[in-house]
Parts: sequence; C-alpha cells; structure tokens
Amino acid sequence: MEQGSLMGRGRSKRLLTIILVFSVIFRMGAAFYLGNAARPLPGIFDQVSYHNLALRLLDGFGFSFDRLWWPATRANEPTAHWSYLYTLYLAAVYFVSGRSVLIARLLQAVGVGILMPWLVYRLAVKTFAHDASASPLAGRLGVTRAELIGLLAAAIAAIYVYFVYYAAALITESFYITAILWAFDVAIGMTRAERPSWGQWVQLGLAVGTAVLLRQLFLLFIPFLFLWIYWSARPRLIRFALPSVLLVIMILPFTWRNYQAFDRFVLLNTNAGYAFYWGNHPIHGTQFIPILPAEVGSYYRLLPEDLLAQNLSEAELDSALLERAFGFIQDDPGRYILLSLSRFGPYFQFWPTADSSTISNISRILSFGLFLPFMVYGLVLVIRTGFGTLKAFLVSPIALFMLFMLVYTGIHVLTWTLIRYRLPIDALLIIFAGAALLDLAERFIWRTRPQTKTA
Repeated sequence: MEQGSLMGRGRSKRLLTIILVFSVIFRMGAAFYLGNAARPLPGIFDQVSYHNLALRLLDGFGFSFDRLWWPATRANEPTAHWSYLYTLYLAAVYFVSGRSVLIARLLQAVGVGILMPWLVYRLAVKTFAHDASASPLAGRLGVTRAELIGLLAAAIAAIYVYFVYYAAALITESFYITAILWAFDVAIGMTRAERPSWGQWVQLGLAVGTAVLLRQLFLLFIPFLFLWIYWSARPRLIRFALPSVLLVIMILPFTWRNYQAFDRFVLLNTNAGYAFYWGNHPIHGTQFIPILPAEVGSYYRLLPEDLLAQNLSEAELDSALLERAFGFIQDDPGRYILLSLSRFGPYFQFWPTADSSTISNISRILSFGLFLPFMVYGLVLVIRTGFGTLKAFLVSPIALFMLFMLVYTGIHVLTWTLIRYRLPIDALLIIFAGAALLDLAERFIWRTRPQTKTA
C-alpha cells in the first residue's frame, strides 16, 4: 500500500508539473502581448503609476511624481498611496535589466504562474484530504480523490483569464493573491500539525506581512485569521507574538519613512480616505458607479475645494477625506445602506457590458462567467455533504475560506468596489469549482458505463 501511495504522489506531481508549465506559458504570452511599455490598459491603469514611481525612485527622487498625479499628489511631493513593496520590486528589476518593462512582466508571469496554481493545488488537497470516498476517475489516473480535485483546481487557475491577464500587469494583484494563498496554506498546515513549529509561525508572519505590504487592506482580516488558527489548533496565545512582531518589523521602515515625509503618523499607505470618500460621494446617489464616466466628472474635481485650497499633504488630505466620508454617512445613513447594497452587482459581475472594453468583457466571461456555475455547485456540494458537527466545520479549511469571503466582500461592499478587488475570492472559489468538476465527471461516468445484468 505504501508503494502504491508513493506511485500516486509521483503521478500527481507529474500532472501538476504539466499544469504549471502551461500556466507559465499562458502568462508569458500575456506578458509579450502587453509588451515593453506601461500603457493605461483596461483594468490595469495603475501600472502606469507603478512604472513611473519606480523610475522616479531609480532617478533619485524618492517616492514622488514629477507632475500632479492620482489621487491628488502634487508634483515632487512625497506619496505613500502606492505599495512600497511592489514599487521596490519594479525598481530592482529595472535597475538590473536596464529599465525593461517586459522583463519585469516575464519575471512576474513565471513566478506567479508557478506559485499560484501550486498553492491552489496544495489548499485543495488539504481541504479534501478527509474525503475517503471512492473515485473511479482518480483511480484510473493513479491519484487520490483529493489530489484530483487539487489538479482540477490548479488547471482552472492556470487558464483563468483574469489571472493570466493580471499576472503580466505591473500591479500588485498577482503577488497579493499569491501571498494570501501562502498565508492560508501555512495556517491550515499549522492546524494539521500536532504542534505548530517555530518555522511555521515565522512563515505565517512573512506571508501576512507580504500581503499587507502589497495591500494594507489585508490587515483587517489578520485578526480573523489568527482567531481561526487559535480555534482550530489551540496554541498558546504567546505564540502569536512571533508573526505579529514580524509583521510590525516589515511595516515599521515604511511607517518611519512616512513620518519623515509627512511629519505625522501614517502606518503604511495613504489610500483609505480617498477610496472611502470617492466610493460614498453623493454623486453616486444610491447606485454605485465603479468607474465614473468622463461626462460625470473626474475624481479630482470631486475633491472639496476648501481642502485643496489648504495645500494639504497627501496624508493630511487622506485623513480629511476620511472624515468627510463619514460625514456623508451621518447626513444620510439610508442612502449609504442602499449604496452599499448596490455594490454587490459590480463586485460579482460576470456578464459583458457595453461600456466595457472588448478585453474586459472577454476576460470576465472566460473566467468568472465561465466557472461561476461550477464554483456555486461546488459550494452547495460541500455544504450538503456536511461535517457532522459545527465544531468540525469551524476547524475545517472551508470555514476559513468562507470567513475570508464574507469579511473581504463586506469590506468592499461598505467602501469601494471594482471587479479586480474580488479576485482573491476567485482564487479560493476555484477550489470548489475543482470539486464540482470531479463530481460531475463521476456522475457522467456512472451514468454512461455499461450496467451489469442481474438474474
């Protein structure tokens, strides 16, 4: 039996390697398609900002722009709006490659092309490791049922058009999603260990720290992640000090830089106030508009004139806008509730629209639109299967995934929503899509196989 198990793992690794090869090929193709210039393309406008910010850093001007820049940063003034970690990545690649945008795209495409499907595979295997039911299809391939679900999920991640497109874009999305998957992989591994090792606690700190440096929003989920680990593994509370200290150490240099630049405390990035202000501005009414059309007015023109007249720094304006946004809510809480509810549509949008570009519509249909039925089917399948007890469910990886989906969706529904903000949830839903595909394939095989006659 042990030899058969080893052979199965070898077969699974070979199949996974093939998937990863195709994943990298697709993403490299996207990198060549996007080319050696950072242009404002649909869904990835921010790559122009990251590109220019990295160049300014290389030229010795620090984190700043040479002209008025999004969101409202004046020329040659310090900015903390953008991910420091991703900007440093681009600057490092540009320094070594002679400022080649294409090389930065290719390195990113190869890295996430391998890591993202591999982590999806690992998470799927750990999630369904308890499933000991027979699988004729898995038996034919010489793998376990959990491994086959993992392979199917990895294959979906490899071809998921959104992931292919964003893997080649000079923005944080792909690295950010990969860091979240890494954090969940470590967390689940800790709950499966008899006693989590110090190495696992270090990995957890590095994973959550990387995710936060790519997008500070993940800070809001860390307490929920730690709570789930505590509930599932019951470690001594003091053990959480190590990943927490590592997280602080990773953030602290940028907090210090912000204090030097703005003469005030700014933990990491200056973007929460801007997003919350624009996302809840009365111009939306009760129907959220993800990207305001030009005829409605630019985002800059929506900024209060009295604040702009004060020549506030980026950090000061961010704080002031956050206060104004809360004022919008206090003035009309009913509108805020309706506006927040209206964000569900754009957040989970899977259909084409006339005001979207061709590449946006194609990406939307051939990723979330194509696999959403399987994601939902897989979720229903898992829920119907049951876990025996509530406690068994709460300590399962599925509970962690659902917790993240609820919290992460809630954050964006209450603030600002774009389709790409949902992509970390897509990466987890793909696991359920893999389970759905296997279930449907097994049902098809069972219904089409010859039936033996009985006397």
